[in-house]
Amino acid sequence: MGYLEQYREIVGDEVIALLYKKARKLNGKHIVHINSTHMGGGVAEMLVSLIPLMNELGIDTGWRVLHGNPDFFQITKSFHNGLQGESISLNEIEKKLYTRTNEFFSSFTHLGHDLVIVHDPQPLALIDFFKKHQPWLWRCHIDLSHPNQELWDFFKRYIIQYDRVIVSNEIYKQKDLPIDQHILYPAIDPLSSKNKELSEEEIGNTIKKYALPTDKPIITQISRFDKWKDPEGVIDVYKRVKETIDCRLILCGSMASDDPEGIEIYERVRTKAQHDPDIILLTIENNILVNVLQRISSVLIQKSLKEGFGLTVTEALWKGTPIVASNIGGIPVQITDGVNGFLLYPNDIDGFANKIIQILQNPDVGASMAANGKETVKKYFLMTRLLSDYLELLSEMLQSR
Repeated sequence: MGYLEQYREIVGDEVIALLYKKARKLNGKHIVHINSTHMGGGVAEMLVSLIPLMNELGIDTGWRVLHGNPDFFQITKSFHNGLQGESISLNEIEKKLYTRTNEFFSSFTHLGHDLVIVHDPQPLALIDFFKKHQPWLWRCHIDLSHPNQELWDFFKRYIIQYDRVIVSNEIYKQKDLPIDQHILYPAIDPLSSKNKELSEEEIGNTIKKYALPTDKPIITQISRFDKWKDPEGVIDVYKRVKETIDCRLILCGSMASDDPEGIEIYERVRTKAQHDPDIILLTIENNILVNVLQRISSVLIQKSLKEGFGLTVTEALWKGTPIVASNIGGIPVQITDGVNGFLLYPNDIDGFANKIIQILQNPDVGASMAANGKETVKKYFLMTRLLSDYLELLSEMLQSR
């Protein structure tokens, strides 16, 4: 059975038939996606599902992963922070290492494709080192609402060579970019191991395997150990909740290969949590574990300080688990406050705690919001919708040539 066939029970025949119809304009075309890691983080997760679907529809679609050393990824992590508004010092040594890494990768990467899609800032400069004979598209997944101006000016020399820019939110569009900017909302794959339905036996086996205690209500945040995800602030929220309701906190996060800050942040969190046996830190890269945690938790939290979109929010909504999240970035695109979740300002510790307590003390409130959340994802944020949006955009770009 093909991958698309498995979606029929979830999205229906009309959606699948429309995908085949849209793909006919791209049959036989050769497209490539380029990013900086094959695992860890939402970009890699989406590509793992999106690329096989594109190939199944008759579009020859490849995937290249930029090679870089630890110094390169240290620099690009600071670039990531700078694009999200952090003040950084940008020197010529860093610029040269960034551009040379892209140049070196280009020397053994052949791009004779009909269209090239580059994801995020790490491989952005590749376009400088190819004789461009096809459309190039830059897909930025991070929060660009207030980029560091010096860094943005440095990146603009590369961006203006692209034919189109894709962002995740209207507020991320840049007024000083003289090229087309397009919005594509990210999406999850409901058939992936992280999001598929699980039997009670599978859930029970996972709980046993990882010795997860379930004797108290569980509050969970699933996110990389990244300062923008504010895991230390999540601990503060948990402590306020625990003053009223005895509960546990689970912080589960992966370590992406292109995020060298992860270990440093994890150690800070571990130090803050070390005297509380009810705080559990998990760095296990296991999608079934994440799936189970999102299903057995009483409340999921996403207390991000910056958030390009927040696929962990999408995942929580899909699992039918109540969620309390920050009212920033792409999260309000998914959550309507009080309807399918609660939204608060990121630094409102008391507000987060009070909403979590409200859900724990009033299960019917959480159940109603959770049901609405699943319908939201089914309608707007499944992989088939993202695939459909890509098919339209890529067809338009190729036909315009």
